[in-house]
Amino acid sequence: MRASDRAYAMLREDIVEWRLPPGTVLGEVEQSQRLGISRTPLREALGRLTADGLAAPHNGRGVVVTPISPETVGALFELRQALECQAAALAAGRRDPAVFRELRSEFDAAAARLGADPEEDPARQGYYALVARLDTAIDAAAANPYLTQALGNVRLHLARVRRLAKDNPARLRETASEHATIAGAIASGDPAMAAAATAVHLHKSLEHFSTVHHP
Repeated sequence: MRASDRAYAMLREDIVEWRLPPGTVLGEVEQSQRLGISRTPLREALGRLTADGLAAPHNGRGVVVTPISPETVGALFELRQALECQAAALAAGRRDPAVFRELRSEFDAAAARLGADPEEDPARQGYYALVARLDTAIDAAAANPYLTQALGNVRLHLARVRRLAKDNPARLRETASEHATIAGAIASGDPAMAAAATAVHLHKSLEHFSTVHHP
């Protein structure tokens, strides 16, 4: 792996996992020393983070990790709804039914496994891996590379928002049921139902985020 690719992957993970929170200045000297690479590949990595929207230029001193606010999350969900509802509708028309029937069964089972403390519950990471598998299956079934590329960037930002949303057990179980409904609608081959189920899930997810940050 090239030094710039390695630096990009490490910085991106640190930002998504909030080890580098919003407002952190990613100075070239400091980060090149921390990551053990020269400044040329680091500049390339910082440029890619800026293109992703995870960082922004900062007073000629490298870049700064971009903020997350209720307004930016709202804008992100507007884009997410347009993309994910369309992807689900396309997937319903082009899917392998067996793939999505199996995913629905797994989401039904996941709801029962999620424990009382999401921060300590090992099922939580397995659940997020299951969500990623559903995303991958929808992308494959939709078979639209441009849509998949656009969704990839949206999901990158959503991973950061998820850490901020302070998931609770009740909400995790609700999302498992919502994902099961989406998978079932796609399996049945109903584009309108798949898009509607996705829209309901996104509405409830944004409502949860808003409740957490504006009680």
